[in-house]
Amino acid sequence: MSINVTSPFMPPLEEFQPYLEEIWKSKWLTNNGKFHLQLEEELCRYLGVRNICLFSNATLALITALQALKISGEVITTPFSFVATTHALWWNGIKPVFVDIEPRFLNINPKKIESAITSKTTAIMPVHVYGNPCYVDEISKIADNYGLKVIYDAAHAFGTKINSKTVLNFGDLSVISFHATKVYNTFEGGAIVCHDDKMKLRIDRLKNFGFANETTVVAPGINAKMNEVQAAFGLLQLKYVDDAIAARQNVDTWYREQLSGIQGISLIELPENTTVPYSYFPILIDEKLYGHTRDSVYEFFHTKDIFTRRYFYPLISDFPTYSELPSSNKVNLPVASHVASQVLCLPIYPDLKKEDVLTIASHLRNYGK
Repeated sequence: MSINVTSPFMPPLEEFQPYLEEIWKSKWLTNNGKFHLQLEEELCRYLGVRNICLFSNATLALITALQALKISGEVITTPFSFVATTHALWWNGIKPVFVDIEPRFLNINPKKIESAITSKTTAIMPVHVYGNPCYVDEISKIADNYGLKVIYDAAHAFGTKINSKTVLNFGDLSVISFHATKVYNTFEGGAIVCHDDKMKLRIDRLKNFGFANETTVVAPGINAKMNEVQAAFGLLQLKYVDDAIAARQNVDTWYREQLSGIQGISLIELPENTTVPYSYFPILIDEKLYGHTRDSVYEFFHTKDIFTRRYFYPLISDFPTYSELPSSNKVNLPVASHVASQVLCLPIYPDLKKEDVLTIASHLRNYGK
């Protein structure tokens, strides 16, 4: 039986049935239905945020967040992320400017941001990679000093807290993903977290074609609304998300116990005074010390029906759309380039058995001996 890199948590099917029956009875499938409104309210309470705007997926949420803040020109961001981060910029006609990451948590390096700011820079778009928070205070100071907006790609950061406070309240806007691969999912889905009611109204209009009322369109919006089936599933998922995160934490602990001390394999440390959702379990493989390349380990696991992921590889800056940008030069991105060549995300999900973790760890310990 194969072991996938991830597997979505699915609540009991019989508990979803009543939600579907109510949707069928009401015939209200989208456009701010009962479950949509209820999910927004319950997510605000669970996450500790003032306002949340639900979306059909997080990519459209990123695109809309940039529109909502009227971002243009250049935006400083990280090359070590999923391509949706910069695709959202490209779709808005914005030029991404890549800066290197820091080696501890693999997030954007605040010390590299200031030198990348030009007269065309309007915003910073950091990513909370693997759910570990960026250096938010340093980023806030830079943004304040230069009058820049900050939009956090918080796709992995559902439930991430710093000193018991949600990371989603930093920056001007934060975008979370509810994709099937995430800790909390609504099949597909996402959301924008914002801090005032006026901005929520603007975002809600933008995700619904720009309609202010039945006959008035106030902006060139898009159709990015979350439907009632997704919202209903999200309400049910919310009842179980703490259990899912606790199960993922167990997997994280097992890996750390089993992989400790293997020469050439290093783990990403967990931040102090921080609560994380254990979204991923990345390791870094040093070919010289381990004796094998990351790619050979990746292929070896495939022969054992264990599916890992080189996440994130290649760097966004290596893809054809972005590779000709001046900031894509590898000389500019030494840490990101090095990490991208070594990183391998191991399977982690709530249903992963300890025996499977032991098997994976044993393969890593004994491969090539």
